Amino acid sequence: MLPLLTSELQTSPATCLTTLSPPFRPSEMPDFQSLLAKARAKAEGFAWQHNIPTQFPGQGQASQQYQAPSNSYAPPIPPNRPVPTPAAYWRPSFSPSTPVSENFKHQLGAHGWGNNELQNYVAANENSFHTPDNKLILRAISSSGQFTSARLTSHRTLSKQRGSLIAIATPPCAPGIWPALWLLPNEPFQWPNEGEFDILETWNADNVNHSCLHWGQFNGEDWNKHRVIETNIGDMASGRPIKYEFVWEQDERADRNTGGGRAVWYIDGRAVMKAAIPAGARRMSDWQIIINVAMGGNVCAGKTPASGYYDMIVHELQLSDEPTGGWGRFEADWQGAPEGHH
Repeated sequence: MLPLLTSELQTSPATCLTTLSPPFRPSEMPDFQSLLAKARAKAEGFAWQHNIPTQFPGQGQASQQYQAPSNSYAPPIPPNRPVPTPAAYWRPSFSPSTPVSENFKHQLGAHGWGNNELQNYVAANENSFHTPDNKLILRAISSSGQFTSARLTSHRTLSKQRGSLIAIATPPCAPGIWPALWLLPNEPFQWPNEGEFDILETWNADNVNHSCLHWGQFNGEDWNKHRVIETNIGDMASGRPIKYEFVWEQDERADRNTGGGRAVWYIDGRAVMKAAIPAGARRMSDWQIIINVAMGGNVCAGKTPASGYYDMIVHELQLSDEPTGGWGRFEADWQGAPEGHH
């Protein structure tokens, strides 16, 4: 990590003096106070980047860790300073030699799925498969007025009271196409009372991701049981991989009926939404991952996909004990990330 910076930090004023080219003249004596100030500035910068408390001689106390401004979310990680992906406690194999069914259950049917959707979810190899370069493909096919697609539910639950879900994916973008990667409680469950978290969701090639939390119906007294943030991703249709991350934290010893816990949604390293986990929601350890590509229906406002195929490409998927940047970054993002609107 930052070898150039760390090597500079290890260079002491004494080393600088001994490496001066002879002959040495007093007029060329380096300004040691200036050197010390520069070294301190570099060290403080390194510590800020990596959330490390610092203390130097003459300081009364350690410098404070970075806190995001109260009126903004924490800044995204600079692209020239990559942060290692956290170690995974679950990462499904996308090898062609691994059946999709080893890690996911195929949910089947053509009953509209509550939204008048057009597709028939099937377990056919042409609709869900692994590629030679280890990617998971969900393929929606429109042909002669027939619509087939895939809907996968992970056998694995989140399993822990806090952690991170990371998905690097390329969603299909076209009129009448509605891809999603989201969370529902392990079956059986009561929807929407026990909750729903939407992480990747977009439709009709609008280049907008909808980060959502639902725990009520869409009318009557449940009108406010939703939190949503729309994030414009201008190059979504370019085919580039997009990094989605969902981080949760919950004390599972608390009474479920009183709620408790926190979640933050990220896109490409930027905290885009936060929400408190509501009362009545299923414990986070008991949630499953769902990936699907829907076609047409109410959300797509009646648009029908043209003939052809539409691929959701999942490049990477994993569950980790800690989020990218660590729990200190999560705390900062919780302070500054926006809350979803109703």
